[in-house]
Amino acid sequence: QVQLVESGGGLVQPGGSLRLSCAASGSSSSLYSMGWFRQAPGKQRELVAEITTGGTTNYADSVKGRFTISRDNGKNTAYLQMNSLKPEDTAVYYCWGWVLHTQNNYWGQGTQVTVSS
Repeated sequence: QVQLVESGGGLVQPGGSLRLSCAASGSSSSLYSMGWFRQAPGKQRELVAEITTGGTTNYADSVKGRFTISRDNGKNTAYLQMNSLKPEDTAVYYCWGWVLHTQNNYWGQGTQVTVSS
C-alpha cells in the first residue's frame, strides 16, 4: 500500500505562483509514476503533469511552459511548481501515484488551489 499526502494549496492572485508537494509513504519505493490531476466544479478530473522515476515528464497542453513537475526519489516526494497562474487553474489538485508491477493507482486527499483577485 502507498499513502500520498499533498500540501501547498491555497489562494493566489492571477499571475502568482504556488508550489504543491506530495509525500509518499508505505511501499512508496514501488511508485513508477507520480503526478497531479485536477478537478474543477462540474468538470472531469484531468491530468496536469506526471513524472517517472527516470525523470520523464508529461504535461497537459494548458499548463506547458507555466508548470514544472519534479521528483526527489530519495525523499519519495514530488513537487509541482505552478507559475503564471490563471483563474482557470482553480481546482482541487490530487496527487497520483502508479505502481508498474501491480498496475495500481493511488490518490491523495486533494488540495484546493484558487486563483482569484
